[in-house]
Amino acid sequence: MAGGGSARGKRSRVTLRDVAELAGTSRSTASRALSGTGYVAEHIKERVQAAADSLGYVPDVSARTLKGRSSGVIGLLVSDLRNQFYAELAAGVEHTLSSEGYQVVLVDDHGSAERAVDAARAFLAMRADGVLIAPVGRGATELLVEHGMPVTEVDRRSGVRGCDVVTIDSRAGARAAVDHLLALGHRAIGVVVDETFWDTGRDRLKGYRAALRAAGVTAGRRHVLDLGHTARPAQEEVGRFLDSEPTLTAVFAANNVVAELVWLELKRRGVSVPDQYSLVSFDDLPWMRMVDPGVTAVRQPVFAMGERAAGLLLERVRRGGGGRSVSDVLEPELAVRDSTSAPRG
Repeated sequence: MAGGGSARGKRSRVTLRDVAELAGTSRSTASRALSGTGYVAEHIKERVQAAADSLGYVPDVSARTLKGRSSGVIGLLVSDLRNQFYAELAAGVEHTLSSEGYQVVLVDDHGSAERAVDAARAFLAMRADGVLIAPVGRGATELLVEHGMPVTEVDRRSGVRGCDVVTIDSRAGARAAVDHLLALGHRAIGVVVDETFWDTGRDRLKGYRAALRAAGVTAGRRHVLDLGHTARPAQEEVGRFLDSEPTLTAVFAANNVVAELVWLELKRRGVSVPDQYSLVSFDDLPWMRMVDPGVTAVRQPVFAMGERAAGLLLERVRRGGGGRSVSDVLEPELAVRDSTSAPRG
């Protein structure tokens, strides 16, 4: 489905002259202060840096590149390169972009909105032709769009206008997982999630609750563990959750990281899956097909999502960053394996 274009105009590029004027220095002094070359008094450095930050100044490290010439570089900003989900996403992106002659610069923001903004500034400085981003907040996307950079968000959405978005229908996928457990006869179904501050986690929690509500099952708060709001180690918290809710017969893990934690904790305790607990994961990774029993999982078309996001970005690059915003929602599917069965007893 499509949405309206950006309501804002492009922000004019802040120059070194602007920074120098605000800081009350010469351009050469401002340049030395920001580049770290040559002597500048410490209090002057601080004043220049404060001016640069307040103006949103991005140094142009490729000023020698002719104006309007393509850099041949696309930025890709993700949240955790240790997560196989992002490796598969990056593979889909690279498959599309490499065939068009682009190089991909991959950056991990470690889930930090501040690091994401730093990465966005770096992409602007290198004059990337466009940026693909799995947003952890609004700041990075806003900065890129306001500077006229073509942007496509992938996996999550920030709500910033003027960019395209490719996501998975997380709510529908979660509902399918819980509907499967309900059809097997489970009623005491717990959910473990760790990212409700992002739309993916929120939507999966909504899907879980919607499935229970449609089946006439009360979804109590005690059946929900949000690992994003605890200071304790995640593995320990999962153990406490299982101990506190002995009536549970099934657990829905809202992503692959959480699913691994739950699986390891159940195995550590010697719990039989699915005889004592049924387990469903949102995300389907290779290990889930290799363990015994195999884990029932909501399979996301991650590679295809990367390809589609890269394709939309290339279209936006060719239009010069303008045009209507496109929002594509891809459908997941449930892969049923042996980690789920009817509750015993």
